[in-house]
This record gives sequence, structure tokens and C-alpha cells, in this order.
Amino acid sequence: MKTRKGFTLVELLVVIAIIALLMSILMPALARVRKQAKAVMCMTNLKQWGSIFEMYAGVNDGYLVEGSYGMKEEDRFKQWMDALRPYYQEHDLRLCPSATKPKIVGGEYLGLYGAEIAWGIYPESCTWWTKGDYGSYGINGWVMNPSERDDLGWLPHEEFWRRIDVKSAGNIPLFIDSQHFDTYPTNYSQPPEFDGQPWESTSSTGQMERVCLNRHDGYVNCLFMNLSVRKVGLKELWKLKWHQTFELNFSEPIWPVWMQGLQD
Repeated sequence: MKTRKGFTLVELLVVIAIIALLMSILMPALARVRKQAKAVMCMTNLKQWGSIFEMYAGVNDGYLVEGSYGMKEEDRFKQWMDALRPYYQEHDLRLCPSATKPKIVGGEYLGLYGAEIAWGIYPESCTWWTKGDYGSYGINGWVMNPSERDDLGWLPHEEFWRRIDVKSAGNIPLFIDSQHFDTYPTNYSQPPEFDGQPWESTSSTGQMERVCLNRHDGYVNCLFMNLSVRKVGLKELWKLKWHQTFELNFSEPIWPVWMQGLQD
């Protein structure tokens, strides 16, 4: 009696077909799990940043970083990246795990755009930033504590929160997923025309483009002034108290097509 020593060609093809079917089912699930894991890691990063901001405020009578509004070399030490540097060691802590591709390397814009784009890497020629800095989180510029001597342009001094111990802190963004290291949203800020649209305007109308990113399935992660961390729906960004007189019931923006199906 002869013993079979292997599979027939038909049996091999059936096995391969089954494996391919299982892979087609499992791969999307694995991709979702990987994406969810990155979102959780992002929230963990932001919780660490909450401790960092708290330590800074603790040794500065409750005040937050001053921010840089000039072009002098020493001004860069007022930005959060440098001002907070004594309190963090890992530079990758400035990166959301879902956004690690820098759009600037050595002062050259690479032409990249999208929710996964980071804002570094800065060259030596910069006066506002330390060479080599990178990241994909940004501070709500309105929480900072600029000097009364600073010329802020269209940014009124009285709109800044300045201190970490303010009322309604649970609805005031402190630190958030972003394609720039800071942002100054106003009631006139408009949503980007497409997801990941590169921010171009430094005026009041273009500031929300920096943080309105589909980075976590219709959400961005945000650290609030009460040091809580949660995900924020992209349309909800217009319902947060960005500055002192930001109107929560201001007229709703006209949502672009890519945002119309997102949760209100």
C-alpha cells in the first residue's frame, strides 16, 4: 500500500486561498488595532505633558510660558519647547505616534501634507527655535503669558489666559495634536478645505487649520488646562474656550465636504 507523501496541487491552492482570505480579513483589523494603540500612546504622551506644564507653573507662581513674539535669538527660550526643556528628556515626547513625518528638514519644505505630518526639523539659521527641534503637538497660544512690552500684532493682551489655575479649565485647550508648534484660534477661524491642508495664513481666519486634523478617526487628542486628556471631535474644536472672550455659541462654520459626515 502506497503512502501519500504530500499535498496535491489542488489542495495547495485551496490552502493558499484560505490563507489569503484570512489575511484579507485580519489585516484591516490589525491596522485598526495598531491605529488605536497609537492614539492611546498619544494620550499617554499628553498626560506626561500635563505633568510637565504643571511643574513649570509650580515654580513660576502659576504662570505658563511667555512665548516668543520677537525675532531676537534669545526669544526662542520663551517658546514652550525650550522653556520646558529642563522638565523633559525624550525629544520624541513632542511627537504624536501617528504623526512622525517632518514637513521641514534643515529649513527645506518637503511639500508634504496630511494629518500624519509633523512640524520639524528646524535648522540652525532659525532664531525662534532651537536647531533640530521637531514635534507634532502644539500649544494653544492663548494660554501663554506674553510680556506687556511685546508687540503682539492682532493678538490682544487681554485675551491671554496666562495662568494654569483658571476657571472652566476643563474646556480650555492647553496642548493638542497640531501641524505647528502653536495656534491662536478665534471665532473667525475657518476649517481647512481638505484634511491635512498645510496652514498658510497667520491671520485669525487660518489658525484652526493647524489643529483641525483627522489624526485619530475624526478626532484629535487634547490636554486641557485642568490637566485632563481626552479626544476632541473636529467640529467640537469650535466649541472649546480658546481665549478669554471666545464665543461658544458663535455662528457655525461652513463645513467642507470632508467634514460634513463627522460627528457634531
